[in-house]
Amino acid sequence: MESSRRGRRRTKRAGAFDARAFLESAGAARCATEFARDETIFQQGDVCTEVFYITAGGIKLSVLSQAGREAVVAMLGPGDFFGEGCLTGQTIRVGTATAITPSTVLRIAQKTMVQLLHQQHGMSDRFIVHLLSRNRRIEEDLIDQLFNSSEKRLARALLLITRYGQQDRPLRVIPRVSQETLAEMIGTTRSRVNFFLNKFKKLGFIEYDGDTPLKINSSLLSVVLHD
Repeated sequence: MESSRRGRRRTKRAGAFDARAFLESAGAARCATEFARDETIFQQGDVCTEVFYITAGGIKLSVLSQAGREAVVAMLGPGDFFGEGCLTGQTIRVGTATAITPSTVLRIAQKTMVQLLHQQHGMSDRFIVHLLSRNRRIEEDLIDQLFNSSEKRLARALLLITRYGQQDRPLRVIPRVSQETLAEMIGTTRSRVNFFLNKFKKLGFIEYDGDTPLKINSSLLSVVLHD
């Protein structure tokens, strides 16, 4: 019972702590940087010395194989950390981070981040929640790849980009994401993505004409839930 109460208190503190306000209030060790759409934040193979926190926009994390094939491993948005591998002794970036829409991120030096996690309980709680959520997302992505059709994977990917289930009012209009990127995310071809997008449009799940950002309707969830 007591451990349960402690868990609830930790969750409450993490939810109440405003990581963005806290990080933005600090000095030169933490600074905001703006990135244009398709601009690279860091590349696979770069030296790993900073943690990043997204305050606006969206970031794509991808990896490139030796054969030159790219795979998208995560799509992140405001409130997400990334690049935290430096906290575990990682010295070289194992992937690339790219802005998928005009974005603002806070850069936090490795040493500063370690100090914050030790000294600021609210910050450490918020970061733990982030890590647990990321771990759960990775597990769900693996299950999705193993057992679900490409149609269902695409529907889930679109809902994740809108932050569905992560905030009270998910985005309805998602950032411009190319069909090639969506294909890399779900492990299929661009032509299959195009086919399913047109199918979703005919069914009224999305609003899409090829030139404007996608508008996602909550009814798209039925594709994910359908067996």
